[in-house]
Amino acid sequence: MARFVCPSDRGELRIYENLDEVATELADYIADLSEVSVKERGFFAIALSGGSLISLMGKLCEAPYNKTVDWAKWYIFWADERVVAKNHADSNYKLAKDCLLSKVPVIPSHVYSINDSMSAEEAANEYEFVLRQLVKTRTVGVSEISDCPKFDLILLGMGPDGHVASLFPNHMALDEKDEWVAAKQKHYTQQLMTWDPIALCCLPGWFSRATATWCGFWTR
Repeated sequence: MARFVCPSDRGELRIYENLDEVATELADYIADLSEVSVKERGFFAIALSGGSLISLMGKLCEAPYNKTVDWAKWYIFWADERVVAKNHADSNYKLAKDCLLSKVPVIPSHVYSINDSMSAEEAANEYEFVLRQLVKTRTVGVSEISDCPKFDLILLGMGPDGHVASLFPNHMALDEKDEWVAAKQKHYTQQLMTWDPIALCCLPGWFSRATATWCGFWTR
């Protein structure tokens, strides 16, 4: 049970005593939204990031979710990814596969991971092209106020330095206005791929943050 709930016209903030409660709430939220999206559109398009939030999705592998969710209608994307091999320990794809995708009957062709055989810039261009094709077919929705993709759900967390989906405070990528997917460099060697912030602001989402003393989420 949430110990604190703060609704507003911009969403709802809930704070919990422990991560087990958050995992159950997250699973309920995803399962319900998936059911609604499949009934309304025939698809459920979800964008993942990395971090502890993805680990919490493991609850979906348990009953009743593993039997009641229509996994064949899921289309899975990434809100950000490191430019490393898919089997690398730093790969967000690997994290999602280990925690969820390998344990539920999603259709492999519905999993849109980032191409790890290209440079960051080439992979970003390819991913944006794929997204634009899926927006045309409305497998991925489109924003009512722009041509940006609008997923049924995007899952995000916040790092201790304030970064969200590999978008770091004051980084030049935050000024991007045209591209849906951008490649950038973090620190001195690690290249990352990230969604354009315009695309992110158009998405319904679940945003989480956990500390040693509390954990909570905001839904939009």
